Amino acid sequence: MRSARLDPRSPFVLDTLELGRRPGSTRTVPRTVPAPDELGTAMIGVPSGSDLELDLRLEAVMEGVLVTGSIRGEAVGECVRCLERVVEPLDVTLQELYVYPERAQAAAAEGDDDEDVRELEDDLVDLEPALRDTIVTALPFRPLCGPDCPGLCSECGARLADDPDHQHDTIDPRWAALGGLTSTDDEQRES
Repeated sequence: MRSARLDPRSPFVLDTLELGRRPGSTRTVPRTVPAPDELGTAMIGVPSGSDLELDLRLEAVMEGVLVTGSIRGEAVGECVRCLERVVEPLDVTLQELYVYPERAQAAAAEGDDDEDVRELEDDLVDLEPALRDTIVTALPFRPLCGPDCPGLCSECGARLADDPDHQHDTIDPRWAALGGLTSTDDEQRES
């Protein structure tokens, strides 16, 4: 159980009181919320404060309240190959069961102590942890600006998509000494 109580004014806290405990009763909750801080990975994430559109359905079930719906927004990051800015649209599905406290206690008493169970707290649902889990797992592990991004030149760091014919005249260091011999050989022939 948490030490701090949920704040019903938080955009991520949903009140389920009007559902009652009648299985089958439902309520829809369309809501736009600001993205919380650090919602993503090192390479891509949802910018803090940007809009996330929630279209949720709360349904009372025997065990608690089932929250289902969609989350839409935009993730911003950088391409892992060329470091260009990447903007990924997000449209993910959320499904989470929040159990009544007495159901969670009964399950724990029977030895079914599942740490991933989310509980209702004073008929309130804290949506932020489920939202984080859903969005972060939906983000690309290796974001790309395009599926055929050639990346950067390993010699000079130039973006290869900007110059497809980009190349460097390099001599294999193992042959470099021989290149020096041919140039002195040519100079001797000219003299």
